[in-house]
Amino acid sequence: MSTGSQVELVLLAQPRGYCAGVEMAIKALTWLVRVFEPPVYCFHEIVHNRLVVERFERLGVRFVNDIDEVPAGAPLMLSAHGSAPEVVIQARDRAGVAINAVCPLVTKVHHEVKTRANQGYSVIYVGHAGHDEAVGTMAVAPDHVYLVEKPADVDALTDVDPSAVALLAQTTLAIDDWADVRVRVNERFPDAWMPGRSDLCFATTNRQAALLQLCDQVDSVVIIGSENSSNTMALVRMAQARCAGRVVRVNDVEELPAGLTGTVGVTAGASAPEDVVQAVIARLAPRQGFQIVDAIDEDEYFPPPRELRGLFADLTAIARVAFDIPDAVSPLSDDRQRDAAHALG
Repeated sequence: MSTGSQVELVLLAQPRGYCAGVEMAIKALTWLVRVFEPPVYCFHEIVHNRLVVERFERLGVRFVNDIDEVPAGAPLMLSAHGSAPEVVIQARDRAGVAINAVCPLVTKVHHEVKTRANQGYSVIYVGHAGHDEAVGTMAVAPDHVYLVEKPADVDALTDVDPSAVALLAQTTLAIDDWADVRVRVNERFPDAWMPGRSDLCFATTNRQAALLQLCDQVDSVVIIGSENSSNTMALVRMAQARCAGRVVRVNDVEELPAGLTGTVGVTAGASAPEDVVQAVIARLAPRQGFQIVDAIDEDEYFPPPRELRGLFADLTAIARVAFDIPDAVSPLSDDRQRDAAHALG
């Protein structure tokens, strides 16, 4: 259904779409698919995007919610959202090759939880109940972590020592989600420890900042991403609170509604593919084309998971010796120049 005759201009947020953690995880899983015969297994969705998951399923990836679903000796990847410590151990014991594609920013929060818990702190963790990242993080020190989602949850905490409180957060929250709870924690526990830098992912906050740059210039906003993507829904809530006009979230171009007019803002969550962004712009067919609203220069890069680097180092060594290829180099050597969209495509 074409909406182009009604749209004058698209303002395209920059940065948008894949973040460094998603790039790393998607590329890692594509390598696993290329090295091993299918099926390849992944614990939880590699990233929270329906289209990405469906593309990997067509390549022979089976997503599971329990390590026991993985046949002994099969190749296995752990998702970007982070896994409970016991899941990581179980995966390494069961799989032939186990690659942990956890985002380094999530690993940082896991480390902070473990450190503070070992020091006797009660950790107030701001996150969404049931989200993969929250589940994995809380499992690091389950007897010391208290999940809160809103200021009232802070008020309900009755069995914490006010002299030993730490405040940490799920990385994909909206700035607005975090701010009110942080204020209430500071009021109730003025000596609470917090990290020197916010736990909120730079990509999450950058995408929110880019959205805010175009908010007062548009008649409506289209946000691309899946409903189970926390950072995507954070963009939706921010747009609803800060932007005028209609706010629409779509998984793909086929969900784009008719009736959008005037100037339309377009952005995408951190796990949404860029080809969907371009398809949405093409479907909107703005008479004056599109303009990029550039908020922040984002040039972060996360290298492939340690286990994957080790796997390819072994394969390269075998190629040099067993197959007499003295100049063989790891295909990961130019990983930074490769992008996830091309790898998955």
